[in-house]
Amino acid sequence: MYLHIGTFRHSRLLLIVIVCQAFVQSLCLNSSKPNVVVVMSDAFDGRLTFKPGRDVVQLPYVNYMRELGSTFLNAYSNSPICCPSRAAMWSGRFVHLTQSWNNYKCLDHNATTWMDELHASGYQTISLGKLDFTSGGHSVSNRVEAWTRDVPFLLRQEGRPVTDLVGNSSTLRVMTKDWKVTDRATQWIRHSSSSLSEPFALYLGLNLPHPYRTDSLGPDAGGSTFRSSPYWLKKVSYEQISIPKWLPFSDMHPVDYYSSFTKNCTSNFTVEEIQNIRAFYYAMCAETDAMLGEVISALRDTGLLNSTILLFTSDHGELAMEHRQFYKMSMFEGSAHIPLVIMGPGVKSGLQLGQLVSLVDIYPTVLELAGIPSPGDISGHSLIPLICEESEHQKHRPDWVLSEYHGCNANVSIYMLRTSQWKYVTYADGLSVPPQLFDLSSDKEELKNVASHHHGVIQKLDLLLRSVVDYPSVSKMVHLYNKQAFESWRQSLADNYTQVIANLRWHLDWQKNAEHNEKAIDDWLSGFI
Repeated sequence: MYLHIGTFRHSRLLLIVIVCQAFVQSLCLNSSKPNVVVVMSDAFDGRLTFKPGRDVVQLPYVNYMRELGSTFLNAYSNSPICCPSRAAMWSGRFVHLTQSWNNYKCLDHNATTWMDELHASGYQTISLGKLDFTSGGHSVSNRVEAWTRDVPFLLRQEGRPVTDLVGNSSTLRVMTKDWKVTDRATQWIRHSSSSLSEPFALYLGLNLPHPYRTDSLGPDAGGSTFRSSPYWLKKVSYEQISIPKWLPFSDMHPVDYYSSFTKNCTSNFTVEEIQNIRAFYYAMCAETDAMLGEVISALRDTGLLNSTILLFTSDHGELAMEHRQFYKMSMFEGSAHIPLVIMGPGVKSGLQLGQLVSLVDIYPTVLELAGIPSPGDISGHSLIPLICEESEHQKHRPDWVLSEYHGCNANVSIYMLRTSQWKYVTYADGLSVPPQLFDLSSDKEELKNVASHHHGVIQKLDLLLRSVVDYPSVSKMVHLYNKQAFESWRQSLADNYTQVIANLRWHLDWQKNAEHNEKAIDDWLSGFI
């Protein structure tokens, strides 16, 4: 068969055009694999990545990513506590599907993650810093508090939130552990990545801006100390710090009151104390931003920035005294709203997206970038159709996000369904504890529970929630697990049980009436043993 020379030239030209178009699209659509760098902080309030929140503290590298990439304005944690939220991110599955109930019970050590998928497809992979998505971690106090959360006693489990000023106006490296692991990441980028013949995927997990452990409360103490230096506090605009409004105790939802009490936040706080806690928290965010900046600088200096997808996010937020609480373990915005900013080749610049997304979406997004089909059993949806310039398909994605919580500092399981206007929060079996409903279009501070005024909305959202998760059955499953796990732990202590349980981090309250507290546990376990 012979081909006319003119036809041949035309066909060759057409082929070149098609190949060039495919190459441009491949920068974001997978036929050419970019490097992938994920920086995940701990307890970073996502509202700081856009106005008005970003006006309160200088975050130059988050802003750099925002200007050159895409920012999600409504990104959420799938479970606002460390280990379960990370389990969702690494597995791409909701926590009730992996039974990641608390900081002690999460993924199996052999669970497949998106990093495993990348490695199997030829990526050079490296994970540094805080991972925290498999079972068996965190303190004994933390797990016992989660197991016994619905025992009818009320004990303070945390230290009172305090601030701690260290160093001077030249002290940059306050959280030395995070800086060391950031140095390892940047050294690897500068000295190892350039010699690779295949693309790489780097994960950097940071502890900041999670509060520091309060050492004076002993080795089992939680993190109730907000620590920073004058250097980072200068990055905070004190005049922009809002002092959150608090409901009177009589108007608080019973689960929110339990959270405030167990977090040691029901005593009096001065306005100055609250402002300082929030200022120190923002300063800790500024230090986190600087670590992100080190990664960006290393990629830029090595010429890798233009061939690397960079993603910044967090496992959950930080209440920083909103709703009379610090920490997370709540569905309020400060706790559940996370940052999600993505930049890199093919990603739209300066884009702010209002779509509802969550941590489970990272798994299919990373896989699509690498040209790997997503497993059929994951909960997330790829973000590529939303952020990439050459994406030709807009896959259907849900117009809601799910978050659930089954750990300590909340005495029942909590389920949150967020839609464009509404935040629906329900508890346990949906009957024994009243729900909450917030209209986020008019009540951004979440101070007006309007559940009693919108029965139709409640019914519609509850039906949608039940189509996603049979939450009464999940709550029963968690309740049974808690009793089984606690009883197994108690049996393992034998004669030491009474002494050990009395000296966990709730010891100050426990020892006021130790006999009553032990009996409350015995009654809780009755019929189970």
